[in-house]
Amino acid sequence: MPRASCWPLLLESGAGGDYTTTPCGSNILDMAKKDKARVPAGSPPVLNHPFAGLQLAGLPPGPAPAAPPASRSAARIPKPGRVVLRRETAHRGGKVVIVIDDFEPHIGLAAIEELGRRLRNACGCGGTIRGRGIELQGNQAAKIRSFLEAEGFQVAGVT
Repeated sequence: MPRASCWPLLLESGAGGDYTTTPCGSNILDMAKKDKARVPAGSPPVLNHPFAGLQLAGLPPGPAPAAPPASRSAARIPKPGRVVLRRETAHRGGKVVIVIDDFEPHIGLAAIEELGRRLRNACGCGGTIRGRGIELQGNQAAKIRSFLEAEGFQVAGVT
């Protein structure tokens, strides 16, 4: 049965035959080669510059540079406020978790998340953020208290 396509014809016998020619007589290796543009070795590379024809002489001047921001000392930085430490074991299979609660309303969720990340790194433990509280694994109340006091918080609760 004649084939309509020009794909390679594999011989059943496996002896002899040219696997690179198709039934229509063309060579597969010639079909795969593409004519590529050659760049002479000594010449500079030819690159496509999309803005090469742009004339800068007729353009208006850009905006004036912005003034540097005011120093941080001029802006009022609110105090962190008071937090409460609480030791919990309920619904945790007997494992101890220290919960840091009651953050001031002016402290944003992003700041609480950043504080939680730094606390986990300082204590070398796991933990999570739940609502506006931080839960840290392990009974490390003393480390947590000293870290929070160094950050400027007034700490109440677990001693």
